[in-house]
Amino acid sequence: MTQPKRYLVTSALPYANGRIHVGHIAGAYLPADIYVRFLRSTGRDAVFVCGSDENGVPITITAEKAGISPQEVVDKFHNANAKAFAGLDIAFDVYGRTTSKHHAGISQEFFTNLFGKGHIEPRTEQQLFCGKCNRFLPDRYVSGRCPNPECNAPGAKGDQCEVCGRTLSPLELVEPACALCGSRPEPRETRHWYIKLGDFQKGLEAWLATKEGWRENVGRFCKGWFKEGLGARSITRDISWGIPVPLAEAKGKVLYVWFDAPIGYLSFTQELFASRGDPDGWKRYWSDPDCALIHFIGKDNIVFHAIVWPAMLMGHGGINLPSNVVANEFLNVRGQKSSKSRNWAVWIEEYLAAFPPDPLRYYLTTNAPEGRDADFSWEDLQSRNNSELAAVLGNFVHRTLAFTEKYLDGVVPERGTLGDLEKGVLAEAEAAVKEVSAELEAFRFKAGLQRVMKLAQSANRYFDSAAPWKSRKTDMAACGTAISVCIELVDRLALLMYPYMPGSAARIESYLARDPKQLPRQWSAPGNPPAAGTKLSKPEPLFRQIEKEEVDAANAKLG
Repeated sequence: MTQPKRYLVTSALPYANGRIHVGHIAGAYLPADIYVRFLRSTGRDAVFVCGSDENGVPITITAEKAGISPQEVVDKFHNANAKAFAGLDIAFDVYGRTTSKHHAGISQEFFTNLFGKGHIEPRTEQQLFCGKCNRFLPDRYVSGRCPNPECNAPGAKGDQCEVCGRTLSPLELVEPACALCGSRPEPRETRHWYIKLGDFQKGLEAWLATKEGWRENVGRFCKGWFKEGLGARSITRDISWGIPVPLAEAKGKVLYVWFDAPIGYLSFTQELFASRGDPDGWKRYWSDPDCALIHFIGKDNIVFHAIVWPAMLMGHGGINLPSNVVANEFLNVRGQKSSKSRNWAVWIEEYLAAFPPDPLRYYLTTNAPEGRDADFSWEDLQSRNNSELAAVLGNFVHRTLAFTEKYLDGVVPERGTLGDLEKGVLAEAEAAVKEVSAELEAFRFKAGLQRVMKLAQSANRYFDSAAPWKSRKTDMAACGTAISVCIELVDRLALLMYPYMPGSAARIESYLARDPKQLPRQWSAPGNPPAAGTKLSKPEPLFRQIEKEEVDAANAKLG
């Protein structure tokens, strides 16, 4: 398969109505960041796009419950979440906002274009109306029991049941109640505009049939929808906060948040290139077929990214369709889904107040919900950090560099003749670069990191077998060769660590007397360890142990 000239990578836009937690990070943000860093490490042109989803019902509900304006809500959480992402070294090229004027204009342009082509039609329908609040109740303003007989969970929202994942409409809910006042709403007639997804079903099926290497959950989900047949889907709402529908007869109605949100990927890219003084630069990533568009999402967003959004793009024309939709399953916390209302979540801002970013990046990748739901626990994070990250990877790096500092004046020694042991471990390091690369190309981030750790284990075994602490007393040439090989292994581990743990990789670069600002190094020419005679910097341990008292304190914040 021919490699694209460039890549446009996106992470699902988080609602700006609450804080970011570990489930969000594991689902759509950390894998995308790892992938973009890998692309750049292999010399490829990649743009990484994300931003706040600031329109729609989730924002207005939060504002009304807090007694503040929607603008105050989105301002607060946009800034807080941008800070949380930066604290975890998740580095977007642009972190936009769907409340921008530019985004509103592009979204209205999409609607007008699709409407003019006959892909959007008005319908008079029944919608729940709350007499006490004197308003129509779109999706999340209604809660009730899930109508799925196999689920029947309470607390299902008017757009989706978070327990079984079924997509819903408010009228389907059993025992519906107004989410604000709790009273029982009644159906009334209102008018809304629908996108006719059936217009695109054949095109969508043909498009998806050409895709290889997609995760099974995405294909299975789409085939289920195709089997039932794609119908029309409402794309307007009766609320005051959002992007106005650009029709005179739709006064007082706004675009549904899941119509305008994915357009943010495009509008934010346009804003990015405009800020760079290249207002047409976005076209190289959205209109050139030699660019791969890759979306990272959680499984609850598959319908929007693999069906609705591609249908919108087909109808609009002139814009690339996604090359891949990488959907993760859910990361629960001690067996329960994260919940803002119950404070049942591990919030990123609280994590960063106590710990550095890389232990979490490591843990969320080794425990990634790539093929099925996974579970977070502080005890498991502690165990993996202490017994794997610190005791294996961190231990090898520090023992090598500390030995060099203590016994060799911090200078890279000359390398003598290599024996079979040395040749074997260096060959494994060469192989690891190719193998990790293959895993990351296929979006198997967990497997790639496992291969990095396998190399760290082999490096530790080599150090033990070479025993430089013995040879320094009897054969300094052999000691120097062993440490030279170990320093090359440290160098190689830093190269492979960078997509996963960029902060720790940067620290190793500084210990090896290189400028961390030169990252990423290129995987195509990995054999570039510090030359003999190079004076290294004094090292510090890469990772510290996480203590039981810290875990107890973190658990106490749950629930």
